[in-house]
Amino acid sequence: MTTTSQPPQSHAAAAGCPFSAQAEAFDPFTGAYQVDPAEALRWSRDQEPVFYAPKLGYWVVTRYDDIKAVFRDNILYSPRNVLEKITPSTPEAMEILQGYGFALNRTLVNEDEPAHMERRRALLDHFLPQNLEPNQEMVRRLTREKMDAFIDKGRADLVAEMLYEVPLNVALHFLGVPEDEIETLKSFSVAHAVNTWGKPTPEQQIDVAHGVGRFWQYAGEVIEKMRAQKDGTGWMHHTIRMNAEIPEVVTDSYVHSMMMAIIVAAHETTSLASANMVKTLLEHPQAWEDICADPSLIPNAVEECLRYAGSIVAWRRETTAPAHLGGVDLPEGAKLLIVQASGNRDERQFEAGDAFDIYRADAQEHLTFGYGSHQCMGKNIGRMEMRIFLEELTRRLPHLRLSEQDFTYLPNTSFRGPDALWVEWDPAQNPERRIPQLRDQHLHFPVGAPSRKEITRRVVISAVRHEAEKVLGLTIHGADGRSLPAWSAGAHVELCIGGFDRKYSICGHSADGGYRLAVLHEDAGRGGSAHIHAVARAGLPLRLRGPSNLFRLDEHASSYVLIAGGIGITPILAMADTLKAQGRPYALHYAGRSRETMAFLDRLQADHGTALTLYSSADNRRADLARIVADLAEGGQIYACGPDRLISALEDLTAGHPEGTLHFEHFSTGIAGLNAAEETPFEVELCDSGLTLQVGAGETLLDRLHAAGIDVANDCREGLCGSCEVGVIEGEIDHRDRVLTRAERAENTRMMSCCSRAKDGARLKLAL
Repeated sequence: MTTTSQPPQSHAAAAGCPFSAQAEAFDPFTGAYQVDPAEALRWSRDQEPVFYAPKLGYWVVTRYDDIKAVFRDNILYSPRNVLEKITPSTPEAMEILQGYGFALNRTLVNEDEPAHMERRRALLDHFLPQNLEPNQEMVRRLTREKMDAFIDKGRADLVAEMLYEVPLNVALHFLGVPEDEIETLKSFSVAHAVNTWGKPTPEQQIDVAHGVGRFWQYAGEVIEKMRAQKDGTGWMHHTIRMNAEIPEVVTDSYVHSMMMAIIVAAHETTSLASANMVKTLLEHPQAWEDICADPSLIPNAVEECLRYAGSIVAWRRETTAPAHLGGVDLPEGAKLLIVQASGNRDERQFEAGDAFDIYRADAQEHLTFGYGSHQCMGKNIGRMEMRIFLEELTRRLPHLRLSEQDFTYLPNTSFRGPDALWVEWDPAQNPERRIPQLRDQHLHFPVGAPSRKEITRRVVISAVRHEAEKVLGLTIHGADGRSLPAWSAGAHVELCIGGFDRKYSICGHSADGGYRLAVLHEDAGRGGSAHIHAVARAGLPLRLRGPSNLFRLDEHASSYVLIAGGIGITPILAMADTLKAQGRPYALHYAGRSRETMAFLDRLQADHGTALTLYSSADNRRADLARIVADLAEGGQIYACGPDRLISALEDLTAGHPEGTLHFEHFSTGIAGLNAAEETPFEVELCDSGLTLQVGAGETLLDRLHAAGIDVANDCREGLCGSCEVGVIEGEIDHRDRVLTRAERAENTRMMSCCSRAKDGARLKLAL
C-alpha cells in the first residue's frame, strides 16, 4: 500500500484512508494477536508492512527493516508516546488519578533529545557489563533457594514459585529499593501495565486508576526513605544523588516518574521473558535435550527465545514530521505501533524465521530490546537472569516437562508472557539425589551478548563429488539425523574444520534435508579451502554455522539478470533454481576461465538451458557487460557474484540506474588482518552512549565497542556481510569493506566497524 494522503488520527476521519479489510479488522486486544502476534501479522509482513488500523488509531509497522529504521531515528520517530495510555482514561478515572496527585512525567523510555541523552549519560554506569558482573552470584543464590523449595514436589507453577519473584528481588536489589512488599508491587505493576497498554472497560478503569494512584504514592514514599539513606547503594540511590548534583538534568519529577516506571521495567519484562523461554524450550524437547547435554548452548538459546517468544511484543513512536516508511507516506503526528514480535519472525531478515533454532547464528539481532539510542539499558540484566534460570533448571531438572494446561495472558498490546507455567517431573529422577554436589555446580557466562563464534551445530559430510577442475562438491547433513534448517537463495553457511572457519554459499538441497556446497581450491588463499580438499570424505564430522542470507532476492523486481564469475556460480545457481520454480523471468550469464573450471555445467544446461549464456575465456568468449546492462528491462535487477573486477565493472555500468538495481556479493575482501605498525589510532565519540573511546592501532572499532559494552552485531569480521554497520554522524571514513556501494561510501554516513577506520587518524562521531 502506498498513499500520499495524510489521514487524521481519529477513527472517523481515517475512514477515507486506503487500507485492506484485514487492516480495518485489526484489533490487538482480541483474537489472533493475543494468541500469537507474529503469526497474526504474517499477512501484513507479506502484503502491507505498514498499515493504518482504524480500530486502534495507529499505524502498525511489522517488518524488521522498517522497525529498525524507526528505532534508528529517534528524532523523526519520537518516543514521546511510549507511556501514553493506549486506551484514553475516562473522566472518572482521571479524577481518581488526580486525587492521588498522579503526575507521571518523562522517563528514559519516552523523552526526546537532548534531555534523553543527557540523563542517559548521567545514569548509565550501573548497567555496564563489568558493573553487572558481581550480581551473578546473587541471582544464582536466589534461584537456588526458590528451586530448593519445590524441587522435591514433582509439580510447580514456575511463575509463582520462581520466575516472578526472583526477577523482582533482583530488580529491587539493583535499584536499592526495600524488598519487603513483593505482593503489593505485583498488583501495582499489573495495574500500571493495564493502564498504559491495555483496554480496560470503563468499570475496570476505576479499579485500575486506584491501583496506579497508590503505586504513584508508594513510589514517592520510597524515594523519601531513600533520600534519607545518604550512603545507600543501587541505581535509584545513584539517581537521587545525581538529582542533587545536576538537578537541571535529573529533575525531581523525573526521579519520581522513573521510580514508578523502573520498578515495572526492571523486572516485569524479565519475568515474562523467562516464562516464555521455559515454555518454548519445553515445547521443543529436542532443543531442551541439546541444552541439557551441552550447557554452552545456553547464551544463544536465550537469544533465540528472546527472538522467537520475547516478552516485549510492541513499542510505540510518533512522527514529528511527514515520513516515508515501508512504501507508505505518514503524516506528522502519526502514532506508530511497531511490533517487534513480527519483525523478529521476518524471513527477510532471519532464515526460516518461523522456526525455533537454538543454533541460529544471528539470533542476537532480534529487536526485543529495541535498537539504537533507546535500546533497553537493562538488557544485560535480563540476559544474565535468563541464563542462570536455564542453567539451573536444565542441570537440576533435565526431566522437566510441561503439564497439561490452558495458558492465559494479560490482554494488552505490548507485553506477553503466561500468567502461570505449570511443569512436572519425577522427583525420584532428580540427578542430585544421586550426585548431591550437582546442586552447587554451575557454568559462568560473561555478562553481555553471546559470541557468535561459539554457536555451531554438529554436521557430517555425507557425500563428496568432483564438480570441476579444483572444485569439490560436498553434501552436508545433520550429525544427529535431523534435517538442517530451511534456507533461501543467496544464503551461506560457515564450515568450521581443522581450525579454519570458511563461508560457502548453499547451491542446492539434497533430497533428504541436507545442503549442497562447492569449494574451490584457492592456491593463493589462507589454507582453508586446501585443508577441505585434503581431508573431505564421506562420514567426516565437522561444525557448521548458519544458514544466514546477506544476498537476498528482491521479490518485487520485474525481471532478473544473474551474472556469475567462476565459483560465484554457487549462490547464483540457487537463485536461478528459485526463479525458475516461481515462474519469474530471468537470464543467467556464467563466465569462467575454461569449461573445465566451471562447476555445474551439465546441471545448468539441463535445468536452465533457455536462460543460460556461457562465456569461456579459453574459447575467446567474454561477457559484454555493457550490452547486458543496456538491455536490462525497466524495473529489472542484476544479481552478481564473482571477482572484484566483475563487480567493479558492473558498478560503473549501473551508476546511472535507480538505486537497488545492482546487488552483489564478493568472494573476499582481499584485505589481510590489521598490522599495528601500519595503522593509525583514532578516537570515536558515541553520541547515544555519551562515551569517547580510543581505538588502538592494533584493534578494530568493533573490538573496542564490544570492550566498552556496546552491542554491535557481527558475523564475518571481514567486511563482507554488513552486519556490523554503524551510523556515522561526523568524520572521514577509510572504507575497507565490500558491502557498501560507491554511492553509499560517498554519503559518508555509515561504516563497517569490523574493518573500516577513521581516515588518517581523524576523529569520528558515531550514532551509538
